[in-house]
Amino acid sequence: MSRVIALVDGNNFYVSCERVFNPALERRPVVVLSNNDGCVVSRSDEAKALGIRMGVPFFEIRPLVGSHGLVWLSSNYALYGDMSRRMMALLGECTPRQEIYSIDECFLDFSGVPGSPSTHGREIRRRIHQYLGITTCTGIGSSKTLAKLANHVAKTRNECKGVFDWAELPAAGQAALMGNIPAGRVWGVGRKLAAQLKRMDIHTVLDLRGAGAARIRRNFSVVLERTVAELNGESCLALEDVMAAKAHIQATQSFGRPVTELGELREAVTTYVIRAAERLRGQHSVCTRVSVFIQTGKHRPGTPCHSPATLVPLAAPSDDTRRLCAAALHGLERIYRPGYRYKKAGVMLGGLQPMAAAQAGLFTAGQPSRAARLMAAMDAINKTYGMNTATFAGAGIEQPWRMKSMRRSPRCTTSWRELAIASA
Repeated sequence: MSRVIALVDGNNFYVSCERVFNPALERRPVVVLSNNDGCVVSRSDEAKALGIRMGVPFFEIRPLVGSHGLVWLSSNYALYGDMSRRMMALLGECTPRQEIYSIDECFLDFSGVPGSPSTHGREIRRRIHQYLGITTCTGIGSSKTLAKLANHVAKTRNECKGVFDWAELPAAGQAALMGNIPAGRVWGVGRKLAAQLKRMDIHTVLDLRGAGAARIRRNFSVVLERTVAELNGESCLALEDVMAAKAHIQATQSFGRPVTELGELREAVTTYVIRAAERLRGQHSVCTRVSVFIQTGKHRPGTPCHSPATLVPLAAPSDDTRRLCAAALHGLERIYRPGYRYKKAGVMLGGLQPMAAAQAGLFTAGQPSRAARLMAAMDAINKTYGMNTATFAGAGIEQPWRMKSMRRSPRCTTSWRELAIASA
């Protein structure tokens, strides 16, 4: 039995999440900006029509606010993450097997599911829009690479109405369509690789599909050879039922203003450790080392630069926020130098191990799990009542260094204080 794989993704996901709770944004050019309101990370179709590119600095497009009614919003990651979890939970009910690929993308295995795959795709699209208000597109193929490419077709061709299945096209139609899509649109073929392919006279998806395995193997890696096989309908990439645990966990952010005092840097580093440690426990891991770095700005001529980093090993693997904070702050004091204007800081938890397999230290073996119960209680409180409901004093209260979010929308689904208000 041949495989049938679907890729479902949310269109302009961050903007779509904003529109769910603010219908006044519909049919208007909208962009969502990155940390500190720096660059564009999501665009509505109307914003794309104005020629706004992904990643463009906001100051370059600010004139469009007055001339074309462009709406700009600060990123609201709490909202986007929660809406993603809801969407993935709904998609998980549609088929027996699911692989969550990113915050807005998900592979589904339709193999053996009765009925037409495209009918399932349309039902999924209808259901997600009805339950969450988010518009999706579904691409269907006999491999993950073909499903990803089909999703691109579904998103860019109006006649598809958001769903496209390669199997519904005859072989000649598939070839004609692939001949009109640049090879750079294929999953895993980036800009640099696309340029190399062009030098070999491989310009379109059809060209890449027809490239011989021996030729690809001779000039590129086995990864691209596998991609070519997938374009020819051979399924080489398995669906991952469970997301693989991360090899390291990083939390980093730019400051809203330059920071010179060690006290404020301590607050920022503590905040980032708290965030990283929650994710560490969320994947049931412990870490063996903590890295910390601080950076000055890079774009001020004449301003002295200082970008040190250090690594602090732990005596025993841990997921206890208190121990990780102590290690990170020890590292921070080691690398901090007065007189510099720091613009960014971050921490990385490394040497990750499964919690169940972690080896206890000489002086911690057999001790009661009081720390584990404390961390579990804090995580449960924050999950129920919102992020940072229970936190550590070392993170500070006012946090004058935190990033700018001048136009962040309410966190309608994760904060009791910011629930949407309905007027009857």
